[in-house]
Amino acid sequence: MSASPHTRSGFAAFDRTTSIWGPITLGLGFLISLVSALYAAFGTGLGITGLELWAAVGAVVATFGLFAIVEPLSYFPILGRSAMYQAFLIGNISNKLLPAAIVAQAQLNEKPGTRRAELIAGSAIIGAVLVHVTTLILFVGVLGTVIVGLLPPAVISTARLYILAAIFGAVVLQSVLALKSIRTTIVAVAIAGLVVFIGLPLAPGIAHFATAIAVILTITVAWFTRSKTQPTSEPEVPTAVPH
Repeated sequence: MSASPHTRSGFAAFDRTTSIWGPITLGLGFLISLVSALYAAFGTGLGITGLELWAAVGAVVATFGLFAIVEPLSYFPILGRSAMYQAFLIGNISNKLLPAAIVAQAQLNEKPGTRRAELIAGSAIIGAVLVHVTTLILFVGVLGTVIVGLLPPAVISTARLYILAAIFGAVVLQSVLALKSIRTTIVAVAIAGLVVFIGLPLAPGIAHFATAIAVILTITVAWFTRSKTQPTSEPEVPTAVPH
């Protein structure tokens, strides 16, 4: 069923607003972050030279520059344009905002890539941020120090060892449930295993690029192994005409 003219005009106005305020808010966030970093480097008496700054920038670009290309391509099909602006301004995309969007879309039975899925993702991100800030203030800011002080050292060391794996495991599971594609899931798991258990031992120098390599290979292999046949449409059943 096609959208009504009112709905299409609403989406058009939404897109225009997004295309204006999205870059503005991201640009302001970038400037604030940059000014803060430059002040910390040169305005606090740390003695950092320009050469050291550019060397650090080069190291960061060499390590994470590829993610600046891979991550937007990976997240866009799920989040859509407006939610992408939100996500990259807020941060913590893979372990907070993306899982929230995937869960919300799955609960509302909406496949990623539609306009409704984009709006659902944006709403889920807003909810995730509100929950995150609230719990951060209450449980981390108020109770965190007390709770950590009461826990045995063995529990703290174990939590530090497994908490990241638990978070990413939940993200992977939600992605698999939302995608509902056995072929792509098998490809992703196989390539991740090859990169981690074969690629890294043979070439330890690719450690910083392992995730990017796995993502690019998964996209490529999944594209070439996708189903080439289009689903056949069911024949229409003629409706009876009353006499």
